[in-house]
Amino acid sequence: MTTPVALTIAGSDSSGGAGIQADLKTFAALGVYGASVITALTAQNTREVTAVQPVPADFVTAQLEAVFADIEIAAVKIGMVADTAIIDAIAAALTRLAPGLVTKAVVLDPVMVATSGDQLLASDAVGALKAKLIPLATIVTPNLPEAAHLLDEEIARSAAAIEAQGRRLLALGSSAVLMKGGHGEGPESADTLITANSVETLSAPRIATRNTHGTGCSLSSAIAAGLAKGEDLASAVRNAKAFVSAAIAAADRFSVGRGHGPIHHFHRFY
Repeated sequence: MTTPVALTIAGSDSSGGAGIQADLKTFAALGVYGASVITALTAQNTREVTAVQPVPADFVTAQLEAVFADIEIAAVKIGMVADTAIIDAIAAALTRLAPGLVTKAVVLDPVMVATSGDQLLASDAVGALKAKLIPLATIVTPNLPEAAHLLDEEIARSAAAIEAQGRRLLALGSSAVLMKGGHGEGPESADTLITANSVETLSAPRIATRNTHGTGCSLSSAIAAGLAKGEDLASAVRNAKAFVSAAIAAADRFSVGRGHGPIHHFHRFY
């Protein structure tokens, strides 16, 4: 039996709720083996990020080379990339080491700001992310503020505006865009999946909890897990949405920290 393996390329969260830690928990909960390439170390808890230390770009490359030299990777999730040099290293390595995955099984979560509001992407790196990483992605998963920041526009408030921004992001080169509606308002949290030929709205009840740390990381890694298991993109997105919605619904079983606590990745098991 072949074990599906997904690779996360992201930053480390010392509180364990987001980043590499959330991605590996998500992979494990969904029956996928997780490998990791760390792009940055963060000193953070459920309330704030107090320090960020990017990993040298050549060491990011060394991690990627080590993983791909030995392990058959079925899908890649890219999260926090920190700065332009790291973006360049990831783009070059994936193009060289994993051409079969590029545009077919790469999930890009354009992490810019932590749940606490702290900046996680250098302001001068946004252009590089758009030019170098989005064209390699099968799907890009911005929340509404991230989408607006990528496009240098106001945050979309209506369904029509959300779709329009999604289509402008799609034009940057990915196969699909998932506009995440968690920052919206109303009783439903609606995500919008946009491809060249379709638009699908995925809704779930909006859950009243402050324990949402790592939600975006977990959704993108759940999509990658689905792709690693051979699911088509639409199924992977739907299943990921259901997984994360249930993890948010179970989040208050935890009492971790005094800020935005983690979601419950292993809600199916305990």
